Amino acid sequence: MAAAAAVRPVRRRKPCWTGTPEIYFARAIDNSRLRKVEDPNRSREMKQFGIALGCLFLLVMTFAWQHFRAIEYGYKIEVMKNQRDGLLELNRALRLEEATLRSPDRIDSLARQLGMQPPRAGQVMPMDTALPDNTGPIMASAQSVAPVAVISVR
Repeated sequence: MAAAAAVRPVRRRKPCWTGTPEIYFARAIDNSRLRKVEDPNRSREMKQFGIALGCLFLLVMTFAWQHFRAIEYGYKIEVMKNQRDGLLELNRALRLEEATLRSPDRIDSLARQLGMQPPRAGQVMPMDTALPDNTGPIMASAQSVAPVAVISVR
């Protein structure tokens, strides 16, 4: 008995607050006869809010569009500046090449290699000092009792 008296059953302690018991009642609710009544003030407020929100959206989108277009134009300007610089360098190189190809010493040496000889006296006729020729085509004429004036093409 002494052994049985030594073993005591463990008692659980009850909590001090158990809360309110939750009880649910099933009740059928029939909402088929209800109709929604629209509030005109709420409807007007929602329309105003929607219009204001739409205007704000358009304003933000316009700003963003302008900003991105400005960035895009900046890139295009840089590309065009680089192209211009490249074309200026190419133009400078071509002018230098033209100057070397037009050199009279180079032309004279190439002509001598091809077996050409310098012109003799009387073979060269300067183009810019040629006298106007009256046998060329007539540009304008007038037929009248007065004397006829003829203008020729130079």
